[in-house]
Amino acid sequence: MRILALETATLAGSAALLEGGRVIGQSLLDVALTHSERLLAMVDRLLQDSGWDVAVLDALAVSVGPGSFTGLRVGIATVKGLAMSLGLPVAPVPTLDALASNLPFADAPVCPLLDARKGEVYLSLYRWNEDRMERQWEYLALPPSAAAERLEPPVIVLGDGVAACLPFLSHLGARLRVAPASHSAPSAAVVGRLGQRVLESGQAVAADALEPLYLRPSEAELKARRG
Repeated sequence: MRILALETATLAGSAALLEGGRVIGQSLLDVALTHSERLLAMVDRLLQDSGWDVAVLDALAVSVGPGSFTGLRVGIATVKGLAMSLGLPVAPVPTLDALASNLPFADAPVCPLLDARKGEVYLSLYRWNEDRMERQWEYLALPPSAAAERLEPPVIVLGDGVAACLPFLSHLGARLRVAPASHSAPSAAVVGRLGQRVLESGQAVAADALEPLYLRPSEAELKARRG
């Protein structure tokens, strides 16, 4: 199965090509450019460098959030357009699942923390079980202090929301572990790997059914409600 996977829920946007679970190529840029400025060019270059044409793709996978409202809209709109034009199924992958899966074989619970803006972080808790990360909590959006209160030692934290939570994590002492910066962003390669499982389990969706996973309304939605 040949999959194109996209991750645009954070600043570190990426694209990856996978075949049979093997990463053929991946492009990642953690820079202050909007995903709309670079995403299709990134995909184009990745396909060229891998010697692939879009016609050989069997499916698409995309990170659906929670994360940046703007980033998610760009990534999902791109995947919808490709899926409709190519007639391909789409595997939606929750962003926190992908981030936690950066740490396979972890011997302690893993808590991905993403900056949610407005004084909150997105989080959940995972444990490694045989061959995958299993989610233990619902997806949450909490102030850093409240997020820290939910954690018990030992625990491994990772993501761009860690910095906001660290001042509140002293109660975990030496049994708190912070993953290295190289693992702090969800990657399209992991989204593709998790997406293949979604596809194999028959849980793929059509382009018109693809929706972002928001844990709270966007600023535009709040303004609309206020009239």
